Amino acid sequence: MKLFFTALISVTITASVFAQNNQAIKLYPKGVPNSKAAPAGYAEKNEGNRVGMVTDPALTPFFPEKGKANGAAVIVCPGGGYARLAIDHEGWAVAKKFADAGVTAFVLTYRLPSDAIMQDKSIGPLQDAQRSIQLVRQRAKEWGIDTARVGIIGFSAGGHLASTAVTHFNKAVIDNKDNVNLRPSFGMLIYPVITFGPETHRGSKDNLIGKNPSEEQVNLYSNEKQVTPSTPPTFLVHSEDDKTVPVANSIMFYQAMVKAGVKGELHIYQAGGHGYGLVNKTTKDEWFEVCKHWMDANGWLTAK
Repeated sequence: MKLFFTALISVTITASVFAQNNQAIKLYPKGVPNSKAAPAGYAEKNEGNRVGMVTDPALTPFFPEKGKANGAAVIVCPGGGYARLAIDHEGWAVAKKFADAGVTAFVLTYRLPSDAIMQDKSIGPLQDAQRSIQLVRQRAKEWGIDTARVGIIGFSAGGHLASTAVTHFNKAVIDNKDNVNLRPSFGMLIYPVITFGPETHRGSKDNLIGKNPSEEQVNLYSNEKQVTPSTPPTFLVHSEDDKTVPVANSIMFYQAMVKAGVKGELHIYQAGGHGYGLVNKTTKDEWFEVCKHWMDANGWLTAK
């Protein structure tokens, strides 16, 4: 057990240092869309392991060591109920693992939905996710990235954001006059919020679309209802005993994928609860290694 915690602390410290050594890239250097002037006292809070009140969203890159990059890239969306970002164990640590596997990873510090700083809070996080995909593809040549292998991963509410990105890409909520492809090449959803129906995570739903949303909004952001044959291949992980986000969320999304003929995998652990990041302490299985095997089987880890 002592060795386990030592290893976990080592990964966390290494990832945090790695992040500090990489310059964050502003998503909107010419001004953030769909924004209002932040009220007094509304300023980004960084508590080390979590971030809140984001007003200027950014991507922090984690580049593989020289000679190790395979051309794939992934946007990492930490969770936090659309109220904060679990930036360390669902952000930096995950990005470091991808970089070790040769995948260029970008941790997305996205805006959290707020009427105080947004004209329409329901589209704010999706704008940042779409802009991330757009930006990575626009600068793909500079960063040695294959535009056909740009994916997205999200945890919990970040999983809702990632699932929105893989199902709502046909409608741009950002300026896209160059018609950059906003469809992620693949998605990875880890204990994700998917539905805004009865099995939802109430906090995530209320924070994104309010306490009294229209039925249209509830259906629009219940992403199991938005899966089509053009939804990219998706990998899902959940735990049966998750009391925060019911496992039904991942099951519903996967069932919709099967119905639409979308390739993917669903891995359900008998235990683990919620919010464990890379390490489900109830099993010796490592979902990240399984995920890499899935990526490899689909050709996304093969340099082209």
